Amino acid sequence: MKIALVLDDSLDRPDGVQQYVLTLGSYLARSGHEVHYLCSGTTRTDLKNVHSLARNVATEFNGNTLRIPLPTSRRMLREFLKRERFDVIHVQTPHSPLFAGRVVTQARKVQGSTVAIVGSFLILPTGAASRFATRALGLALRRNLRRFDRFCAISPAAAEFARRSFGVPCGMIPAAVDVTSIAAAAHPRAGKRGRVIVAFLGRLVERKGALELVEALARVPEDVRATMDVRLAGRGPLAEKVRTRVESLGLSALVSMPGFVSEAAKPSFLAEADIAVFPATGGESFGIILVEAMAAGAGAVIGGNNPGYLSVLGDSPDVAVDPRDTEAFADLLTRLVTNPQLRRAIHADQRERVRSFDIRVVGPAIEAFYVG
Repeated sequence: MKIALVLDDSLDRPDGVQQYVLTLGSYLARSGHEVHYLCSGTTRTDLKNVHSLARNVATEFNGNTLRIPLPTSRRMLREFLKRERFDVIHVQTPHSPLFAGRVVTQARKVQGSTVAIVGSFLILPTGAASRFATRALGLALRRNLRRFDRFCAISPAAAEFARRSFGVPCGMIPAAVDVTSIAAAAHPRAGKRGRVIVAFLGRLVERKGALELVEALARVPEDVRATMDVRLAGRGPLAEKVRTRVESLGLSALVSMPGFVSEAAKPSFLAEADIAVFPATGGESFGIILVEAMAAGAGAVIGGNNPGYLSVLGDSPDVAVDPRDTEAFADLLTRLVTNPQLRRAIHADQRERVRSFDIRVVGPAIEAFYVG
């Protein structure tokens, strides 16, 4: 099949939607399909068949900085689609009416029912402003959505969001990672002798929970903290605030902040962790980073008890916690640091759990989704 993966944003950023698109595209290409990426403002040259069809501007949405496309020429898109004639157009939704929406409309005009147009709901809004904006977008896309053949969502929470805000039913196909490739790329280095390595990796924005982690660390008993090596990696607008709070709580000897971790270095960073912690407070439709940590071989992967993360972790209190409940969060960290047997049990469960998110399992489900 000749497949177009359509993304309103750039492919230059290592965010969750981009990871979903690139992992899926790589699998489809290995499976013999001809994969094209239709996106906005991308400059990377390491991928085949990348079509940067729109300019974009940066904006804040759902606690993230993202790029949205400016209006795209309908005539240009029509000529492009006439030339390429895709078998499948797979749109990452919710989508902009100014780019991906126009791709859908022009594809139907050019090819009619000879092209399958499908959508994957990938996000879950957080906060009243984001929820209001997505409901307004649902109204704006009402006619466009009827041009799709079918939809899926990457978690039950994302499926409910699609139904509530856009009025469309969704099957459920989880996001995926390349478990084999991540495991092969993981080469952990030794940590401080005798220390339990606790690792956070994520954007330093409010909803990812870095500050909540710092507050919880301050409540962990001092004798337990003495056995820990905490690595808080990432960059973002809260970096200085997090660093200042670490210092003010007297945690500078405990917490290191190595900054940005590249995609190439990510598997090894995660594999080093005895406890990989992702205390996001909300706005997560899934949890690709959780799956990546499991695939890399982290000892025990824990996270915030938001609906998207629970779809990956399950709801055991040994792996999911309300990050805003500082005492409960500190208790969980203390329990895991002091109980290696519990960490081993969690690791064994997650080693099995991660298999259901492997692209070799999810990929065939997506191919079947394409053909209905």
